[in-house]
Amino acid sequence: MHFVAILNDHDGALETRLANRPAHIEWLKSNPVAIAGPFLDEKGDMVGSLLIIEAEDEAAAKALLATDPYAKAGLFKSSEVKAWRWAVGKPA
Repeated sequence: MHFVAILNDHDGALETRLANRPAHIEWLKSNPVAIAGPFLDEKGDMVGSLLIIEAEDEAAAKALLATDPYAKAGLFKSSEVKAWRWAVGKPA
Protein backbone atom coordinates (compact mmCIF):
# COMPACT_ATOMS: atom_id res chain seq x y z
CA MET A 1 0.00 0.00 0.00
CA HIS A 2 1.19 3.54 -0.70
CA PHE A 3 1.12 6.50 1.68
CA VAL A 4 1.70 10.18 1.03
CA ALA A 5 3.56 12.12 3.71
CA ILE A 6 3.23 15.90 3.72
CA LEU A 7 5.90 17.31 6.02
CA ASN A 8 6.29 21.01 6.81
CA ASP A 9 9.49 22.44 8.29
CA HIS A 10 9.67 24.68 11.31
CA ASP A 11 10.06 28.32 10.30
CA GLY A 12 13.71 29.27 9.80
CA ALA A 13 14.90 25.65 9.79
CA LEU A 14 16.81 25.71 6.49
CA GLU A 15 20.17 25.24 8.28
CA THR A 16 18.84 22.12 10.04
CA ARG A 17 17.57 20.80 6.71
CA LEU A 18 20.89 21.42 4.93
CA ALA A 19 22.96 19.93 7.76
CA ASN A 20 20.93 16.70 7.64
CA ARG A 21 20.35 16.53 3.88
CA PRO A 22 23.14 14.06 2.99
CA ALA A 23 21.92 11.57 5.61
CA HIS A 24 18.31 12.14 4.50
CA ILE A 25 19.17 11.43 0.84
CA GLU A 26 20.91 8.18 1.85
CA TRP A 27 17.88 7.26 3.95
CA LEU A 28 15.60 7.85 0.93
CA LYS A 29 17.75 5.55 -1.21
CA SER A 30 17.69 2.71 1.32
CA ASN A 31 13.96 2.68 2.11
CA PRO A 32 10.74 1.95 0.16
CA VAL A 33 10.31 5.51 -1.09
CA ALA A 34 8.67 5.76 -4.52
CA ILE A 35 8.82 9.56 -4.89
CA ALA A 36 10.29 12.31 -2.74
CA GLY A 37 11.05 15.99 -3.04
CA PRO A 38 11.04 19.28 -1.18
CA PHE A 39 8.41 21.98 -1.06
CA LEU A 40 9.84 25.39 -1.99
CA ASP A 41 9.00 28.89 -0.83
CA GLU A 42 8.81 31.95 -3.09
CA LYS A 43 12.62 32.35 -2.92
CA GLY A 44 13.20 28.72 -3.90
CA ASP A 45 14.30 27.66 -0.40
CA MET A 46 13.27 24.21 0.82
CA VAL A 47 10.52 24.43 3.45
CA GLY A 48 9.06 20.94 3.65
CA SER A 49 8.87 17.56 1.97
CA LEU A 50 6.48 15.31 0.11
CA LEU A 51 7.16 11.58 0.14
CA ILE A 52 5.26 8.67 -1.31
CA ILE A 53 6.25 5.51 0.52
CA GLU A 54 5.23 1.87 0.56
CA ALA A 55 4.18 0.30 3.84
CA GLU A 56 1.80 -2.35 5.17
CA ASP A 57 -0.38 0.17 7.01
CA GLU A 58 -0.42 3.72 8.37
CA ALA A 59 1.33 2.72 11.60
CA ALA A 60 4.19 1.16 9.61
CA ALA A 61 4.40 4.24 7.39
CA LYS A 62 4.64 6.53 10.42
CA ALA A 63 7.23 4.26 12.03
CA LEU A 64 9.33 4.37 8.86
CA LEU A 65 9.06 8.16 8.64
CA ALA A 66 10.25 8.46 12.24
CA THR A 67 13.59 6.94 11.18
CA ASP A 68 14.24 9.73 8.64
CA PRO A 69 17.24 11.85 9.71
CA TYR A 70 15.11 14.97 9.16
CA ALA A 71 12.52 13.68 11.64
CA LYS A 72 15.24 12.72 14.13
CA ALA A 73 16.67 16.25 13.86
CA GLY A 74 13.25 17.74 14.71
CA LEU A 75 12.96 19.50 11.34
CA PHE A 76 9.20 19.11 10.90
CA LYS A 77 6.62 21.32 12.61
CA SER A 78 3.77 19.27 11.16
CA SER A 79 3.20 16.03 9.33
CA GLU A 80 0.28 14.37 7.65
CA VAL A 81 0.20 10.79 6.40
CA LYS A 82 -2.58 9.57 4.13
CA ALA A 83 -3.26 6.29 2.37
CA TRP A 84 -2.99 6.80 -1.37
CA ARG A 85 -3.66 4.82 -4.54
CA TRP A 86 -1.64 5.35 -7.70
CA ALA A 87 -3.91 6.05 -10.67
CA VAL A 88 -1.93 7.66 -13.51
CA GLY A 89 1.75 7.79 -14.36
CA LYS A 90 2.82 4.82 -12.26
CA PRO A 91 6.45 4.01 -13.03
CA ALA A 92 7.30 0.59 -14.45
